[in-house]
Amino acid sequence: MRSSITRTGDGARREDVRIRRATTQDARRLTRLVRASRAYEGHYAAMVAGYRVGPDYIETHRVFAAVEAGTERVLGFYALILDPPELDLMFVADDAQGLGIGRLLIGHLREEALRTGLTGVRIVSHPPAEGFYRSVGARRTGTLAADPPAVMWDRPELVLPVA
Repeated sequence: MRSSITRTGDGARREDVRIRRATTQDARRLTRLVRASRAYEGHYAAMVAGYRVGPDYIETHRVFAAVEAGTERVLGFYALILDPPELDLMFVADDAQGLGIGRLLIGHLREEALRTGLTGVRIVSHPPAEGFYRSVGARRTGTLAADPPAVMWDRPELVLPVA
């Protein structure tokens, strides 16, 4: 079935995508999105092998999903931790990349952070995603060293101003 999301100059048309609070019923879909991500192929695959976004995680954190209007197909999601402020997870479905979904999620994250009184959000980035975060205004603040066996590579550390 074809998606109703269309490519335009600014990405996905807003009327085709909405962002809503994730529910515990979304847990399996979010988990599948993480595990299927092409961004974690090759030597990065170990990072998401067996990863699970469980109902308890969704209940405990501010998790928001970008969904296709009418079908509720999850196109991407993010999780915001408030204390200390950090973007814990952000994924966009492989077939939805390049449509502006990531930028919509970042815009929503900024609004959510402002509503809660935050001025900035820390991002420990997957190395290939650093360019995206910098393109939406995040500034690199350092590097988080590898922590084997959980994480085998250094990761860029950034801050995203929300005001």
